[in-house]
Amino acid sequence: MSVPFYNPAYRVGILGGGQLGRMLIQEAVNLNISISILDPDPSAPCKNLVGEFVCGSLNDYDTVMRFGADKDLLTIEIEHVNVDALEHLEKQGKKVYPQPHVLRMIQDKGEQKKFYQQNNIPTAPFYLVENRAGIALHGAEFPFFQKLRKGGYDGKGVTRLDDVNELSKAFDEPSVLEKLVPFKKEISVIVSRNENGEIAHFPVVECEFNPIANLVEFLFSPSDISSKTEHDAIRIAREIAECSGIVGLLAVEMFVLDDDTVLVNEIAPRPHNSGHHTIEANISSQYEQHLRAILNLPPGSTDIVRPAIMVNLLGEDGYTGDAVYKGLEDILRIPGVFVHLYGKKTTKPFRKMGHVTILADNISAARSLARKVQSTLKIIA
Repeated sequence: MSVPFYNPAYRVGILGGGQLGRMLIQEAVNLNISISILDPDPSAPCKNLVGEFVCGSLNDYDTVMRFGADKDLLTIEIEHVNVDALEHLEKQGKKVYPQPHVLRMIQDKGEQKKFYQQNNIPTAPFYLVENRAGIALHGAEFPFFQKLRKGGYDGKGVTRLDDVNELSKAFDEPSVLEKLVPFKKEISVIVSRNENGEIAHFPVVECEFNPIANLVEFLFSPSDISSKTEHDAIRIAREIAECSGIVGLLAVEMFVLDDDTVLVNEIAPRPHNSGHHTIEANISSQYEQHLRAILNLPPGSTDIVRPAIMVNLLGEDGYTGDAVYKGLEDILRIPGVFVHLYGKKTTKPFRKMGHVTILADNISAARSLARKVQSTLKIIA
């Protein structure tokens, strides 16, 4: 008989010790869950929040095997991990959620695209290419977004190609060549699924991106979309969770076209930047929901408590070094403003250093406060 998760002898290991792991730990404390962390950064944000912190590579087979040897359950806060080791640990009887086969598919954007095709999930037209020469074969169909099949994150590993004359800036590696589709909004739906197959979803959110860093700058909950778009987005996200069989949390990023058609952009098998606001804005947070799913507990309520805007706190351009939070006291005086700093010692341009959630009676009021927060709080060195 397995030891109940709330017994301190039951050990949960998280691969990754960044801000997502940090917020998972905060929820795990409420359930009396013993957390261990593996991260390559000796100063990772999670280091001082757990009883066991192991400094080591997430992509080294032997390191992941040693870390998982005495764990009952393993999960992730970043998908760039050694899947071979997780598969071996799974065969040894360890619970690994999300499952290695899901991680293997999501680690490769080409496999993601093929998964959408095979399961009739709407996505932008694409080609799989091995190098620049492969891109040249589609010269009549520009513009494209080229996305590296492996290793890209937070806008890295993506480049826009408007015509064949721009091949010099293309990646000379296996990639997805995705047709540029005109869209009016970017939205996200986060869903959870436990071992029993129970699926729950959070309300659709709308994202605004920083045009320079290609990172989410503002997030709006609830989103300003039609009821049809909302219905389609939720249906698609739940279908992906069902088709993949994932146990855990899944963030589904989508485009909304001018005719309200919804296309899937990418998916992430973990807590996500588009769900940070749920800590204050929803009855259950995405972090609690992830833990409920991997521990096979009933999903929590995802209802909205109040309208919210989330602002990502990015390192100011032109500053690198020990982080200084200029204007922090000023925004802490504002009712309905909740600050989350990620414990990162050093800042650099556009590095995610924290986020702020603003709750208000309506999105218009929250937007006004969000602009004030963004103009007041600066992360410099």
